Amino acid sequence: MVSVRNERIAEQVRGELARLIREETSDPRIGLLTLTRVKLSPDLSTATIFWSPLESGEAMKAEEVEQGLASAAGFLRTRLAAGLSLRRTPALSFRHDRSIEEGSRTLALLRSLPEFAREGADSASPKSGEGQKGEGNGEEG
Repeated sequence: MVSVRNERIAEQVRGELARLIREETSDPRIGLLTLTRVKLSPDLSTATIFWSPLESGEAMKAEEVEQGLASAAGFLRTRLAAGLSLRRTPALSFRHDRSIEEGSRTLALLRSLPEFAREGADSASPKSGEGQKGEGNGEEG
């Protein structure tokens, strides 16, 4: 079970790391990305940071970004220690979060289904018989 304190610290770590990556890292392998969540160990000694690219396609290779983040981990940990008042600064490890990509792919597959496309069009127009008096909706005509 994750404590409220642990969640609060994880969110502070995520926010500060996002700022540091955006403003203070110069590694060209680290492009535009978002930090989706931070998972802290109960003793706050390690932090796993999940990230997802903001750019899609071949322009941003996950392996290169992973290497860039791994090489910047020491710098980021040092800057994190200066930015947050924690007794112990967690060791940082980065993991690619593929959930956004998988969600987009699933949604695209659903939209390609004829049944789903038909239901989407039907929900945009009012159903026949809705809102008319005397058709079993308790109103008398």
